[in-house]
Amino acid sequence: MRITVVERHGKNGNIANGFVRGFGMEAGAIASTVCHDHHNIIAVGADYADMAVAVNRLSALEGGFVVVRDGTILAEIALPVAGLMSLEPYEAVRDHMVALRGAARSLGIGIEEPFLQLGFLALPVIPALKITDRGMVDVRKFEIIAG
Repeated sequence: MRITVVERHGKNGNIANGFVRGFGMEAGAIASTVCHDHHNIIAVGADYADMAVAVNRLSALEGGFVVVRDGTILAEIALPVAGLMSLEPYEAVRDHMVALRGAARSLGIGIEEPFLQLGFLALPVIPALKITDRGMVDVRKFEIIAG
């Protein structure tokens, strides 16, 4: 699958692309702003157009999680507080998360917590290969290997 990180804080406008495996995705895209430690937008997808819809929707929501297929948003949750926290009560967030996981499974994703996985793919302090808005990072060597 394709993976993209888009800088969302107005610092540099960086966009980095790469490839990832293990999601089992057959179509669509998922995206998140919960990306430790930078909290940019990260998207994984089988379709560039769906990835663009997901990224643009997260921008409009001011952060969160989203699942897209064939240009249609299947599920989402807004996390407008720093792209990390919801203003809704726990029960509403829980219901959104159940819907998000179900929508992700409908894309063929077999990972139980795909949004958590996105956050770790963008965490450049734990081995081995990660992605940030500056590119693919070899954490063991402390160097960017592709921009």
